[in-house]
Amino acid sequence: MLRKSRFLFLLIVCLLTVALIAGCGSSSKPADGAKTDTKKPAAVVIKLAHENVPKHPMGMAFIKFKELVESRSNGEIKVDLYDSGKFGGGREIVEGLQSGMLQMGSSSTPNLQPFSNAFLLFDMPFLFPDYPSTDKITDGPMGKKMASALEKHNVLGLGYIEIGFRNIYNNKRPVEKMEDMQGLKIRSTASKAHIATLKALGASPTPVAWGEVYTAMQQKTVDGIDIDLNLAWFNNFHEVQTQMTIVNSIYSPHLVMINKPFYDKLSPAHKKIVDETFNEIKLYQRKLIRDNEKMIMDEYKKKGLKIVVLSAAERARWAKQCEAIYQEFEKEIGKDVLDEARKTLTAK
Repeated sequence: MLRKSRFLFLLIVCLLTVALIAGCGSSSKPADGAKTDTKKPAAVVIKLAHENVPKHPMGMAFIKFKELVESRSNGEIKVDLYDSGKFGGGREIVEGLQSGMLQMGSSSTPNLQPFSNAFLLFDMPFLFPDYPSTDKITDGPMGKKMASALEKHNVLGLGYIEIGFRNIYNNKRPVEKMEDMQGLKIRSTASKAHIATLKALGASPTPVAWGEVYTAMQQKTVDGIDIDLNLAWFNNFHEVQTQMTIVNSIYSPHLVMINKPFYDKLSPAHKKIVDETFNEIKLYQRKLIRDNEKMIMDEYKKKGLKIVVLSAAERARWAKQCEAIYQEFEKEIGKDVLDEARKTLTAK
């Protein structure tokens, strides 16, 4: 009886050992025909749209953003760029961000006025004396507060890049003083404040869609354009214009935005990559805009463009002529916004 029990005990031990060995073998080596799941999760895709050509500082900055984000995320984030207005104009980009068709995009502040009239501040003429003063607004509490108006519309403002200060290009005559602006047909944006500024200076503002500007100047539908140095240079406007006057009248920023539901779903690590990379390329883009201006002026001289730089006294005349525009738009923008801007700009 004892011998029989011992035999049964040994038999059970053997069976358990065989089962254990078989189990280990099956876990370390799949059966014939079985496949292991080594597929990586799909990359997070950011569709990013803007209106500028790749060689413009804005285009260059977003190319850099794509490269850095994809590298820093080890390919976990993929950025698809839609440059040169391929997705549409500024309004279409904003609508794409609201709907979620786009994840990121850039638009000039006049397109953001439907969300907050405070954005009209940037259309006020001769408000900013120089580039460092613009940073006080865009990087400070005022810029952040303006951007926050978009949040209830599913859009987050990441921060501001820029186009630059506006100057006068034309084909008619040198503009050396305000009287020389009289009657010039100058292409303007659709901004009411931009139109009011050109009228106050004696010009005839003529809104023209961005994609038609070069042809309009070439065919002399308009005499010229009020635009910054970088946009004029990278869109070859010097080919169809003969005169340029440095005025530095209106400063034009762009707000870079991200779809809020998309951003909220990003992992903390991915949010950090997007935020930190944008803050890096924001400064890179602004530096390109500002550094390029000397190069552009030098190139214009080589190409024979006739250049006038307004004297400080003449520029002050232009600014004084535009003072009534502040009264005209004070109610829309808000007196408190204008007062805060002036206080911010004069603070040391």
